[in-house]
Amino acid sequence: MVRMSAEERRESVIRAAMSEFARGGYHGTSTEVIAKRVGVSQPYLFRLFPGKKAIFLAAAARCVEETIRTFAEASEGLEGEEALHAMANAYMDVIAEHPEQLLLQMQMYVAVRAAEEEGDHEFGAAVRDGWMRLWDTVHLPLGADVSETTTFMAYGMLVNCLVAMGFPPEHRVWEGLYPSARTTGRLEH
Repeated sequence: MVRMSAEERRESVIRAAMSEFARGGYHGTSTEVIAKRVGVSQPYLFRLFPGKKAIFLAAAARCVEETIRTFAEASEGLEGEEALHAMANAYMDVIAEHPEQLLLQMQMYVAVRAAEEEGDHEFGAAVRDGWMRLWDTVHLPLGADVSETTTFMAYGMLVNCLVAMGFPPEHRVWEGLYPSARTTGRLEH
């Protein structure tokens, strides 16, 4: 059996953490569960990351980076309405194929609020920084129009909420969204 390098183990921890935090949130997920999923001891886990917060922030950063990559690849060479629909379609495909990415996003927002309430402003700053990179990624293809970017991001958050709550694709709540932001034919419930 080939031994993994520390970097490969670190990658395994991030992937496992994304999945575990998506389901259990920051406070509901133990580092023991993450370590067990990866097949390492907790002491080894803490050699790779200084603590649970660092693991969560690494998972959150990866989630944001994957979403940024999705939007950037989808909108490459496009602008305006074409970019908007390409990014929306690509995002809907991602959350259909990798629902944990959507759930982790939702957990990130809840974790920021909880951390802020506890006086931890570093936590929120890191997540907000990622969100602003996401904003900037869609802003240019949408013509650097603040209103268009705001609308796109608002639709995205609505989609996140509707999917997280389990509204089926044929439900009337989807009717007001532009076609590329609808789940019809994408999500299985």
